[in-house]
Amino acid sequence: MADIQLVKVEDVTVRFAGDSGDGMQLTGLQFSTSSAIAGNDLNTLPDYPAEIRAPAGSLNGVSGFQIHFSSGESTTHGDHPDVLVAMNPAALKVNLKDLKKSATIIVNESSFDNKNLSLAKYESNPLDDDSLKGYNVLRVPMTKAVMNALDGVNVSMKEKERCKNFFALGIMFWMYSRPVEPTLKWIENKFRVKPDILEANKKALMAGYHYSEMTELFTTRFFLEPVKLPPGKYKNVTGNEAVALGMVAASWKSGLPLFLGSYPITPASEILHELSSFKHFGVKTFQAEDEIASIAACIGAAFAGDLALTTTSGPGLALKMEAVGLGVMTELPMVIVDVQRGGPSTGLPTKTEQGDMLQAMYGRNGEAPVCVLAASTPADCFHMAYEASRIAVKYMTPVILLSDGYLSQGSEPFRIPAEDELKEMKVEFRTEKEEFYPYLRDENLSRPWAKPGTPGLEHRIGGLEKSHIYGNVSYVPENHEFMINLRDQKIKNIANDIPELEIRGEQEGDLLVLGWGSTYGAISEAVNRVTNRGLKVSQVHLKYINPLPKDLGDILKRFKRILLPEINLGHMAMILRSQYLIDIIQYNKVQGLPFKASEIEEKILNLLGVENE
Repeated sequence: MADIQLVKVEDVTVRFAGDSGDGMQLTGLQFSTSSAIAGNDLNTLPDYPAEIRAPAGSLNGVSGFQIHFSSGESTTHGDHPDVLVAMNPAALKVNLKDLKKSATIIVNESSFDNKNLSLAKYESNPLDDDSLKGYNVLRVPMTKAVMNALDGVNVSMKEKERCKNFFALGIMFWMYSRPVEPTLKWIENKFRVKPDILEANKKALMAGYHYSEMTELFTTRFFLEPVKLPPGKYKNVTGNEAVALGMVAASWKSGLPLFLGSYPITPASEILHELSSFKHFGVKTFQAEDEIASIAACIGAAFAGDLALTTTSGPGLALKMEAVGLGVMTELPMVIVDVQRGGPSTGLPTKTEQGDMLQAMYGRNGEAPVCVLAASTPADCFHMAYEASRIAVKYMTPVILLSDGYLSQGSEPFRIPAEDELKEMKVEFRTEKEEFYPYLRDENLSRPWAKPGTPGLEHRIGGLEKSHIYGNVSYVPENHEFMINLRDQKIKNIANDIPELEIRGEQEGDLLVLGWGSTYGAISEAVNRVTNRGLKVSQVHLKYINPLPKDLGDILKRFKRILLPEINLGHMAMILRSQYLIDIIQYNKVQGLPFKASEIEEKILNLLGVENE
């Protein structure tokens, strides 16, 4: 065995890639969990095809999972991988263009046969020609090694071959000094009723780990110091998990039972899956027959006094919009989570986009304003789900919370807040029958919430226009205009609940980088890089979209130029131009992928007239 050199590094970006049946998402998640337990900050990017089972070995069937883990702050999934684990030729070919020039490539040499090379459209074996010159290529016969390690285990040859992802994971655990115990425990829990599969996966994992120790192929091992995070209890969460936890916290804090009416749709389905496991918290989950039925059930649940939630993605949001308008007219609190994906139509269902901003803002008939919020990181999905619930019940209105495919599937460490860190969510149901009318107003212009069945508080609500205070159906022109303006003002009043914006960097100056939603990580990293070079660039990020923060207009006027990166063709830019009559420098990307920090950094330097190093 060769001498092993132990090297300390500050941050690493790793990408696992293989066939869509190779378990790359599972491998990446286990590596992420192990890195979080090791005390590193991290950010991830799952990337997989929309087909349930794309043709094996094909370029279109490649599935990937990228993780950036660090001994400091990690705000993005990393620009260019330091390490690629390629399980077949197609995975190598698809991902090679993204690697750093000196990256390490760990390949499953067993898969580089004539059939797989042909499927990946290679004319020659890249492991044998000079096409990988400059990379550190480590050829590991993973499939063969797994078969040897599992000799005598009572599982089929197909099941043995499927364990090769754990072999690859074992290699990476060893290379980056990650603990194997969390994954061993996960395997035991996952396959406890299938002892043979359990044994095979554990043996494959440890075989990969010990292979790295014993072979002379691996001469360097890396380690990272734990990140210094604020004290507290942490959990590694995806954005969808965080939404679910935020809604449960809102239910518990408000004392309202949580009802989820949903129809499965990528990439929002995991919220339904996650919440279905919280029955012990009184959570009711209803999988409806379609999107319209799911939100109609939510309206019924809100009318009955529940904290109502529905989850969807862009196409589903379009189907829900008539019912969202009904929620506006009936003035019932409910949260609509839209996990945006590539469009239009079915589009790119497993990829990310910020394409639903204008739909969320204006996609209803008539004057039907709703509150719109946007989460900025996977962990922030918890806080914004909680905030959406708080605003919904305080102002008696539907609230749309925008997430997206990047946030929903990506993960990062989340510090679990203490009870007193959560904003109060006071809910008062109307019980006094004297002088009760369904459209009375409080100081926020919110109408009373009266549960059906409360003696003396019988009332009707519906989609037809209502008279002010009394709630009778009204066709009076002046009343309609009055109610339109009243509902609009109620949404505007939410601005009183919005905290002042934080300006990172100079409070005024030449360039402000403005963002919303999931662009936060890439913008923050890019701004950090240019300010570390001594350049003066500021950053503001929006999480409250409708209404916008009160101080936004004043802040925008303090900067000569405003750069706005968006994963669309300029939705927020259009809104800001119309509201503040200012120029916006758009930077748009619509490729189904999040921004890289390096892309925004280059754009900033270009605007400042500075050459990139």
